[in-house]
Amino acid sequence: MKKILILCLSIGFMSCGSSKTVRVSKKVIKGEWVLNSLTYSQGGTYNATIFNDASNACFEGSTWQFVPNNNTGTYMFDGINCTNEPRYFVFTIQEVDAETGFYDFLLKPTDEKYKSETNQGFRLHLSALSETDMQWQQTVNVAGSSLIMNMNFIKK
Repeated sequence: MKKILILCLSIGFMSCGSSKTVRVSKKVIKGEWVLNSLTYSQGGTYNATIFNDASNACFEGSTWQFVPNNNTGTYMFDGINCTNEPRYFVFTIQEVDAETGFYDFLLKPTDEKYKSETNQGFRLHLSALSETDMQWQQTVNVAGSSLIMNMNFIKK
């Protein structure tokens, strides 16, 4: 009887945690990535401010570090006219649809102690993730029209 009770409690606790797919995704995302390019669903040149931080020119070529065991990370710009000090964030990966495997990636900028001053975060769609590539998508408004911004990463 004790073994059955322990088994039931163990199953209950495991079902409350992240899905297996999210856990695997966190293992894949671990490490250092480079934001290789920003592309948009419609042609044209866009100068967007991303995460209320800097222009897309600063983000292209930026280096990102993900530490999934405590859901924290950093990114640094590499551009000439960009502030080259680390930016800190916390993140979560949420499975939106188990059948399709779609995920949301929630990113909240913080200070170096991983505390948020504004408690404001950003929801992105984690549209692709492999051992070497990752893509985030975000719908943005430009002059009253919606378009999708793709953030394309490669693993270092």
